[in-house]
Amino acid sequence: MRRLSLLFLLCFLGILRIEGAPGDSFARSSPEAEGIDSAGVLALVDDLEKNVDAVHSLVLVRHGKVVAEGWWSPYAADDVHILYSVTKSFTATAVGLAAAEGLLDVNDRVISFFPEIAPAKPSEHLKAMRIRDLLRMNSGHQDDTIDRLRTHTDGQWRRAFLGLPVENKPGTRFVYNSGGAYMLAAIVQKVSGQTVEAFLTPRLFSPLGINRHPWYLSDEGVALGDGGLSLTTEDLAKFGQLYLQKGLWHGKRVLPEQWVEAAGSLQTSNGGDPASDWDAGYGYQFWRNRTTGYRADGAQGQFCLILPEYDVVLAITSGTGNTKGILDAVWSRLLPALRVNALPDNAAVEAKLTRRLESLALPIVDGVDSTPRAKEVSGRTYVFSENEQGIQTVRLDLGGANPVITFKDKDGIHPISCGLGRWLRGTTTFRKRISHMWDAGQQGMAACAAWTDVDAFTAKFCFDETPFIITARLKFEGDHLLLNIDHNQRWGERHRPQIVGQLVSDPGRKG
Repeated sequence: MRRLSLLFLLCFLGILRIEGAPGDSFARSSPEAEGIDSAGVLALVDDLEKNVDAVHSLVLVRHGKVVAEGWWSPYAADDVHILYSVTKSFTATAVGLAAAEGLLDVNDRVISFFPEIAPAKPSEHLKAMRIRDLLRMNSGHQDDTIDRLRTHTDGQWRRAFLGLPVENKPGTRFVYNSGGAYMLAAIVQKVSGQTVEAFLTPRLFSPLGINRHPWYLSDEGVALGDGGLSLTTEDLAKFGQLYLQKGLWHGKRVLPEQWVEAAGSLQTSNGGDPASDWDAGYGYQFWRNRTTGYRADGAQGQFCLILPEYDVVLAITSGTGNTKGILDAVWSRLLPALRVNALPDNAAVEAKLTRRLESLALPIVDGVDSTPRAKEVSGRTYVFSENEQGIQTVRLDLGGANPVITFKDKDGIHPISCGLGRWLRGTTTFRKRISHMWDAGQQGMAACAAWTDVDAFTAKFCFDETPFIITARLKFEGDHLLLNIDHNQRWGERHRPQIVGQLVSDPGRKG
């Protein structure tokens, strides 16, 4: 009786975590206790840091428990991160739930949902296109349609999609088609009267304890079903765990088991290269892995790997062009570390892994805190002629506790405080034009800086809800400021053309 009372008190005080409590985060365990060699997880982290330029986070789950987790500073556990095409798997999940409720059938014709905006004389291929074809990337289009939707001048993406030529018979040819995923979101919205995010909130997000799930909309008010969702890494792992458990969460049915089986199974062959994880087949908005299991997969290294054979889920966020390197590291380092049964405790290696995961960080600017030139240029404003980056003026202030770079463009004035020898977190409005998806509002940013030459001040700006890091190099030459901006990832040229600013009279400046 005394023991039961103590357990009740500990639970009430929040000291004891009850494994699997609804809405809670995952229970935690050690790798060895769940049959994973900690040395293998260390090797995975080493491989990612050596061969992949910027992994931001990972959460490894086995037997329903987190056994390893880490965030490369300035990214943090509470940050949501844009998932890009991982979003497609959530959109497909909404389709599955809508089908379970009788709102649609995967064999329904796409055109039947939009008679008011369909072409007056639709082609036979368009009339034949089914929801199932969109789910399997078999729409019949010759190429991905998303760029043609984005450039449609009136913003009516659904109408634009239906108006495009369908060159092939639907169901006969795999073509990765983000425009098709957008149409899946539009169909769910049409039959439910809600955006995909609103539709999924009581059906998926709330049961899994996912409380933050921002999802961008198109100009016509439809969720970007192809790539607009952001989640924390642990919440992404919950999604994978739900699929691993065949739609059950804490013993309750969230997704139909038949849907889970179909979504992760081979629905379409898409290539023949046995060494490629993008040729191993496709399910319902999930990729099949070349080794085992399947995954949700997003641009620049966003992954949720579901490995039923090993009872493993691995969620990863990144900002890299080397997505193949991430998967290769998982197959070569993690899989050999998995065992059927628990392993003996290995306190020394486990402690080394823990220390490593707790100290992860992206590289800061390597340099010095000040130079003889610093006082001379501090507080001076440099004005730029018209340029493709839209930057009008730049000012560097060094008199406070932290350096501040202030950019002015047509959208306003954007001061950014930078940490010297460290990442300094804050928020910024300086986010336009870094990507077509990031175009308004405040956003989390971390910045670090240093003098990298006697007359060159370099800063890194990490947009911490995104894969994007901008490096700005300010080189002072006489009365001119030479500004070079580089992007770690970008749809378009990563190295922006150098622009030159002219010093303007600023008698009120402070050194």
